Amino acid sequence: MRDQRLFKAVVFLAIVALSVPALAQPAGRGRGGLFGDWIVKSEFGGRTMESILTFARDQDGNQTGQWIGFGGVTDLKNVQIEDGQVRFTREMRGREGQTMSSTFTGRIEDGRLVGTMSSERGENAIEGRRAPRTPRVAGTWEMTLKREDREFPVTLEIKADNEGQLAATWKSERGEMKVSRIELERNALTMALKSDDPDRPWEATFEGQLQQDGLAGTIRSERGEMAAQGTRRGAALIGTWNLDATSDRGTRKQRLVVYPDMTALYNATPVKNVTLDGDNVRFKIAISFGDRDFEMDFAGKIQDGKLTGEMTTGMGSQKIAGTKVVRAFRGRNP
Repeated sequence: MRDQRLFKAVVFLAIVALSVPALAQPAGRGRGGLFGDWIVKSEFGGRTMESILTFARDQDGNQTGQWIGFGGVTDLKNVQIEDGQVRFTREMRGREGQTMSSTFTGRIEDGRLVGTMSSERGENAIEGRRAPRTPRVAGTWEMTLKREDREFPVTLEIKADNEGQLAATWKSERGEMKVSRIELERNALTMALKSDDPDRPWEATFEGQLQQDGLAGTIRSERGEMAAQGTRRGAALIGTWNLDATSDRGTRKQRLVVYPDMTALYNATPVKNVTLDGDNVRFKIAISFGDRDFEMDFAGKIQDGKLTGEMTTGMGSQKIAGTKVVRAFRGRNP
């Protein structure tokens, strides 16, 4: 019975439209201190639930924060960050329209965010760690090599492990080359390439510059030089999207983050099978509770910088519409 009640409660959070303030535009992010995204864990109905806390500054320099959970985005109130001590208030609207308020008091300790969330219902321990970042250069690049009046298409796929170490593959019509060394220093990318084909042995180096959604550089070998120009596959979708989800119960705020390697988070939930075919976008969200599976299926389009579509579940659907957060390219590896 408890699992069934929990399952219904989570489904309710996903479908019912709550009145939540708009997601503030983040500014002043940094790897030091508190600012940025934190993955936090708390107890709910005897189970551990993961959410995201994100902290920033607004255009006036005021400290801001959002709590991003399975059900959507909530702006935090009275965010105070001083000498490693953190305090904020979170307000939510319950199923019957009542306002529920809780206050977090905690600190940053050994790279972790620890503290207690207190409300009239009691206290819950909260512990968080900074969310890992996928290096901006990761992903699939459609490259074109040019020598005089000839062009050669190449696919460059760059992956990053949990520690941010890079590995790459280089594929062309002539086969796959080994990338024995790949380094990213700020926005400068260098690679060492080698072909083991006995009929066409070849070694070369690549030196290039990472741009907003492009990669430009030069291939050098004993055969001379070739200019290389590339575009990122999926660039139109990659980034942070502020979304409105509308059903017959109203509208609420959501967040979609698509990383350079096409992995993604919808609010705080990992997304499965993100695809971008032309301007058509599809992805799935799957969650298990005991022996029950809960799935959400999104189908939509990107047009004129906006994402629109429909999120469908076994209990109904929501219309989704939103825009991508555009940040200035600073020429450095996040």
